[in-house]
Amino acid sequence: MRIAVPDLVSPSYFPAIAAVELGLARDEGVELELELLFPVTDAAHALRTGEIDFLAGAAHAPAHAFPGWSGAKLVAALSHGMYWFLVMRPDAGIARGDLAALRGVRIGAAPGPDLGLRLLLADAGVDIEERAIEIGPIPAAEGTGVSFGVAAAQALASGRIDGFWANGMGAELAVRQGTGTLVLDARRDGGPAGSYTFPALAATDRTIEHRPDAVAALTRALVRAQQLLRDDPDLATKAATGLFPPLETSMIATLVARDSPYYDPRITTDTSRALADFTVRAHLTDRAPTHDEIVSPAFRRLWTPGFIGEDTG
Repeated sequence: MRIAVPDLVSPSYFPAIAAVELGLARDEGVELELELLFPVTDAAHALRTGEIDFLAGAAHAPAHAFPGWSGAKLVAALSHGMYWFLVMRPDAGIARGDLAALRGVRIGAAPGPDLGLRLLLADAGVDIEERAIEIGPIPAAEGTGVSFGVAAAQALASGRIDGFWANGMGAELAVRQGTGTLVLDARRDGGPAGSYTFPALAATDRTIEHRPDAVAALTRALVRAQQLLRDDPDLATKAATGLFPPLETSMIATLVARDSPYYDPRITTDTSRALADFTVRAHLTDRAPTHDEIVSPAFRRLWTPGFIGEDTG
């Protein structure tokens, strides 16, 4: 079976990567091929056509390919909170949290994640047209097989963009190299916007019906990976070795340690309600899908009651 991530060299979907690369999925009885499939909108369509069996990506991604959220479900959360960072070039002089200072800038953002930035700015009263803010893909990242966050950091360093909206690896690279300044950490600074979306594991209704044992096996492996990474973030280095470039491999344990408090497989009714509202406001769905339309009920029992309590909501 095949599982895709839309950004490989990043902490965003790392519990799923660890579940494969640490052999946890194999231990649970499912053999998986891990692949990079960018952008997440294309990955969602690949899920629909059966080119991949699982998608570890943004929780709202299925809405891009499954109208009305019909035909796919989220199985578990990989992590919680909207997990992208807004990074701008230092000479722009934009302080952390000062979204009102954005004007006349080019911000690189991948299709799918860009919706979170657009809505966040709108909610902050920033009119991107009036302020001549351009938000769009980075041409050099299209079809190259390079993870978007890394490509975004490179584009910022070379002056091709003024800022980017990407994962924690891209943000960390830019900040460490002095080519970027952190303006917003959506998960921690974004207020209500931090709940728009989150990283999640998705499968089609077809796979859930015909391969429930495999879906259950991957869910158990994912939950185990989250627990192991919370307990020992240095395991991330082992999982990334041979998969990430050397510099990014040396950084991943630090980023996983920072994100590990958000590693929780639960998708509660409040979480799915916020996600449903986001899909409506982002014009991905005409109505807010219900909790059971978004989240498969078949695997909630696997969200480790001993860790999260008996009510998996």
